Amino acid sequence: MLAPFVNELDRIAPSFRISGSQIRVLQSPSEFYETLKEKIRNAERRIFLSTLYIGKSEQELIVTLQEALRAKPDLKLSILTDALRGTREAPNPSCASLLAPLIAEFGSDRVEIRMYHTPNLTGLRKKYIPKRINEGWGLQHMKLYGVDDEIIMSGANLSNDYFTNRQDRYHLFSSKDITEYFANLQDAVSSLSFLVRPSDSPKFELVWPRDNAAPSPLEDPRQFVKESTSILSGLISPKTAPLTSYDPTPEEDKDTSVYMLAQFSQLLSPDTSTELPAVTHILRTLSLPQYANSSWMFTAGYFNPDPSLTKLLLSTQSHNNTVITASPYANGFYKSPGVSGLLPDAYTLLARRFVQAIHRHKKQDSTVLREWRKGTVGEPGGWTYHAKGLWVTLPGEENPSITMIGSSNYTKRSYSLDLEANALVVTENKELKKRLGEEQRWLKEHTTIMTRDDFATPERRVGVHVRIAMAIVKMLGGAL
Repeated sequence: MLAPFVNELDRIAPSFRISGSQIRVLQSPSEFYETLKEKIRNAERRIFLSTLYIGKSEQELIVTLQEALRAKPDLKLSILTDALRGTREAPNPSCASLLAPLIAEFGSDRVEIRMYHTPNLTGLRKKYIPKRINEGWGLQHMKLYGVDDEIIMSGANLSNDYFTNRQDRYHLFSSKDITEYFANLQDAVSSLSFLVRPSDSPKFELVWPRDNAAPSPLEDPRQFVKESTSILSGLISPKTAPLTSYDPTPEEDKDTSVYMLAQFSQLLSPDTSTELPAVTHILRTLSLPQYANSSWMFTAGYFNPDPSLTKLLLSTQSHNNTVITASPYANGFYKSPGVSGLLPDAYTLLARRFVQAIHRHKKQDSTVLREWRKGTVGEPGGWTYHAKGLWVTLPGEENPSITMIGSSNYTKRSYSLDLEANALVVTENKELKKRLGEEQRWLKEHTTIMTRDDFATPERRVGVHVRIAMAIVKMLGGAL
């Protein structure tokens, strides 16, 4: 039953064969944070971190990095974040000013901080569009947390709420092959990014090194994209998978394929990104008659899937399907000041439209939408929901054989503007499938099935102001 998936995936993206025992599924934000700190403390050779941003007050994480670098003179640190998000608060404390002292203490030969800047925001547009809104033109959105020969793939950023009360997903891959691949991917994007240098006033500066792989996106965006295409297209192609493997696992124990997926649409001309083709292929395969007794689960904290994916989700032959999204009370923008406070209403409208589409396609007996809520945002014990991913359970089986984890929000924006990295796991390992099933169950724990009647209640009605929110969702929906 896996063959129709795998045969085409092999033509879409590079992959490695590993044992399912080399994947550990983490459950909570605190487990993610403690595991990350433990790996950093025990690092021997390298730490590489790709994230949208590091919270400007994350002193504990910085201290953990400092202690590791002080303890191991040969240890090197590489961090990649987004330039727009990472400098948003400047000249006040920001991600950039938080990280710059690491370079001052340990030197540029041991610590490299890079910040990616979209080529879509230049000239007058960059000069006059205000901060926060300017992030709508594209961001570095990958979440790669690598230490030596292990990597945590997640959708979580590195800030306090993601360590305490914001539910996401986190898979730890103990594979040198997979870790090396994503380290190379980060290095490639870093060579297309600004370098952070410490400075007296302000506390940092962004410079474009002469030995970068392309001209600055602010100076020559066309040539920047041309050069980035030549660098990245080969790296994400299935033809470039290494012929030799670092993994010493015996061949007979390699029961799991991990496909390396990337969505770099703004950096590739033509676009040879692999994530959308892979997801499309999986959902199209589930529309075949032989998968009538399969099931899938799809989740996105900010529910705004690309229209092509919505259509495919509702075209599968699968039964007992679940979509999980955040309740308005678990939305990170709940009661936030300004226009962004309208966003929960926009996502409510999108969820309501999806439930209506379920009925139009006569899928109400096979597909449900669930809202996740654990308390109320801003109140004691209140959590937000940020998990995203896809699981597929084959006919006659209890637990998933396929899952996708990573940074993507599966939005139109994810497939046109942001840089995304994901791992697609296809496994025959019974224990790993059991762990994936457990992951599904704990994500469902705080959910409630939503019906058309639920969305018709007075507290769920949305007014004219939602049009404003919808415009913001269209711009910022994948940047969260």
